[in-house]
Amino acid sequence: MTETIIRLTDLRSDARYTTHTPQIPAQIRAAAGHLEDALARRLHDLRISVTDRCNFRCVYCMPKDVFDKDYAFLPQSSLLSFEEIERAARLFVEHGVEKLRLTGGEPLLRKHIERLIEMLARLRTPSGKPVDITLTTNGSLLARRAQSLKDAGLTRVTVSLDSLDDTIFRQMNDVDFPVAKVLEGIAEAQHVGLGPVKVNMVVKRGTNDADIVPMARHFHGSGVILRFIEYMDVGTSNGWRMDEVLPSAEVIARVNDALAVEPLEANYPGETAQRWRYRDGGGEVGVISSVTRAFCGTCSRARLSTEGKLYLCLFASAGHDLRTLLRNGASDAQISTVIGDIWHGRTDRYSALRTAATGLPENAPPKVEMSYIGG
Repeated sequence: MTETIIRLTDLRSDARYTTHTPQIPAQIRAAAGHLEDALARRLHDLRISVTDRCNFRCVYCMPKDVFDKDYAFLPQSSLLSFEEIERAARLFVEHGVEKLRLTGGEPLLRKHIERLIEMLARLRTPSGKPVDITLTTNGSLLARRAQSLKDAGLTRVTVSLDSLDDTIFRQMNDVDFPVAKVLEGIAEAQHVGLGPVKVNMVVKRGTNDADIVPMARHFHGSGVILRFIEYMDVGTSNGWRMDEVLPSAEVIARVNDALAVEPLEANYPGETAQRWRYRDGGGEVGVISSVTRAFCGTCSRARLSTEGKLYLCLFASAGHDLRTLLRNGASDAQISTVIGDIWHGRTDRYSALRTAATGLPENAPPKVEMSYIGG
């Protein structure tokens, strides 16, 4: 009886989202090191979710009333192994991916993640350059792991931190975790050289927007790059409402009133953040505005879910099942061709459509949760 229950639970969690199983084309093509989609957007970044579990229950991502003790997380057998992740990542790099970001859930909950980082750190682009390997974390385990992550080959780290006010922060993470422990992790990441450290603050009007200027003041001159993210309608469980979105233009106006800023150019085409620098030389700040200023036109990111589904948009409703190909004997050349065909056909531009229409049709299919494919 127990084995049957486990199998049914595994099946239920595996089938949570719509998935297409790619067909291997008759004509196999070698990767050319440069891949563009139907809208001429180049594939540059791959975000890899290594776990769908998290030790926080942030209200905008994994609210406790949905992700409770009875929630069916993916079983271990469904997760891609490190070897499968490395193989898939290598094929993406051959197509021109230069940046790999490990996400979750909380990626530091994946056991022995340093071993995966070591494997990925050995990858090289077609021109022979090392791949940029980064990781996004809630910071709760960072202080004690920063050195081992750096030693394994991690390049940089991004930490999610939504308030410096301990009461507000504990309310938002909903597990009573203190802000001081996250700040300790940020300091340790800087100390070991995982930098520049970036800090992401999701701004939710009426919840934590009063902490915009205190956050800017705290990280001003510290070498940490602070980025404010508009509260997004990711997934279906966070109860998103447009009136809780604080536009990035207003965020920057508040920062500028306290600490004068001026705009910076993007680091590379398709960068999600609009960059600003403090006029007094105190560093950099940025905003990510997927609600009020869609950047779909230059989006260069693909996402690989915890159990090997390829998603072409953070707001996607269906993925492409690469795990079946990885586990059922498909060759590297076959999988590489499938990846190329999927990206070539990509037309996703959810934020642009949502911005233009101020919403999507009521019969639109449910979107995947951010905790499942990573932010």
